Amino acid sequence: MIIELQMLVASAALLFVLIMIQAQARISAEGLQRMAGNRDDLGQPTGFSARAKRTVENHIEGLVMFTAFVLAAVLAHRTNAWTALGAQIFFYSRLAHAALYLVGTPWLRSLAFMAGVAGMALIFLTDVGVL
Repeated sequence: MIIELQMLVASAALLFVLIMIQAQARISAEGLQRMAGNRDDLGQPTGFSARAKRTVENHIEGLVMFTAFVLAAVLAHRTNAWTALGAQIFFYSRLAHAALYLVGTPWLRSLAFMAGVAGMALIFLTDVGVL
């Protein structure tokens, strides 16, 4: 499997792990009985549980674009060193972003986010023929 698809699968796996962390955080905060119920009366998550929820939401947003850019490059047979580098930058920066978001580290989290954007930009620029 080419590196771009490997990084796409790894990014999807990261989403799965983040969802499991979010679920466990919410169960810890609310209790298994309430979370197994219909959840109609749950309030907004707070603290770690809220950060876990935002981490998942943020990763989904990035993963949607990353998936489109990677699949376009692969299907158009435009993969090259730039798309490989962009995919690796995206995954590893998103891994760092998730860890920094979960522990509540500002600024560095934002830098990791921007690195992920740069990785996607490399793939997009290849998709449109600039690189």
